[in-house]
Amino acid sequence: MSYPIQDKLVIAVASSALFDLAEAHEIFINQGEDEYRKFQRKNKKVLLAKGIAFPFVRRFLNINLAYPQESPVEVVLLSRNDPDTGQRVFNSIQHYQLNITRAGFLSGKSPYLYMPAFNASLFLSANREDVIQAIQAGYPAGQLLAGEIQDTEEDQELRVAFDFDGVLADDEAESIFQKNEDLDAFCSYEVKNAQRPHQPGPLASLFKKLSYLQKLERQRMQQDSNYIPILRIAIVTARSAPANERVVTTLNAWGVIPDETFFLGGMDKNRILQIMQPHIFFDDQMKHLSSLSSGIPAVHIPFGIRNI
Repeated sequence: MSYPIQDKLVIAVASSALFDLAEAHEIFINQGEDEYRKFQRKNKKVLLAKGIAFPFVRRFLNINLAYPQESPVEVVLLSRNDPDTGQRVFNSIQHYQLNITRAGFLSGKSPYLYMPAFNASLFLSANREDVIQAIQAGYPAGQLLAGEIQDTEEDQELRVAFDFDGVLADDEAESIFQKNEDLDAFCSYEVKNAQRPHQPGPLASLFKKLSYLQKLERQRMQQDSNYIPILRIAIVTARSAPANERVVTTLNAWGVIPDETFFLGGMDKNRILQIMQPHIFFDDQMKHLSSLSSGIPAVHIPFGIRNI
């Protein structure tokens, strides 16, 4: 039996994250809402091109193919569109055979307030204002940055990469660094508190639920030696030893085990991500995201002291 929605790992996506709406958005900006709606209605059968989040969403939904009875994940569309203009989005969803059936259309209003109703552990949008409002309200959200789409159909693995501070953990340690502008003070503080787990950050719940799916995969591998895992989770952080121990303490307290963990000591994260090729990477600092190679979907989490 399929899990009820309150037991699923649910991700909410805006139309602007899933599909390329640049042309329609240009009409909205230059000609206004009425012309935008006319354009979308006129072109409702014209398929939309894939957006930045499409490769991630497609693979995320494929988790249900491995567990058809449980169907443990779901994607919900949360859109500023009205249902009429949103029909073009649903026509494109059906064309690409994405199993997305639930939606909320807010007719111009920001949709983040309805995240709890859908049990969403993440809201993805290209609309920065919506994301900031969601984060300030205490909801997990991220802004997808513009970039190129790279999606290889043969590659069925889903690779998800996270920064640590300000994304998985709160910004406690980041605040120490900002207060003192001193890396030594930061390291000293983290060593002193190495055995005290960090408080969860905005994407901690998402990370924990992905880790639960990892456990299902490990059980599946024990039962079936031919089973190929479809999910890989990585942490890519600018921390280095000795400030790494508190990260490990935190992960142990949460009962999670990443597939890959990198402590880079300030090294350019792009050097790792170019090799890993994640389908989505979450970071709270724009300076790390702006240097990424094209084709790596970057999500900014506007959380914590660096984003005040």
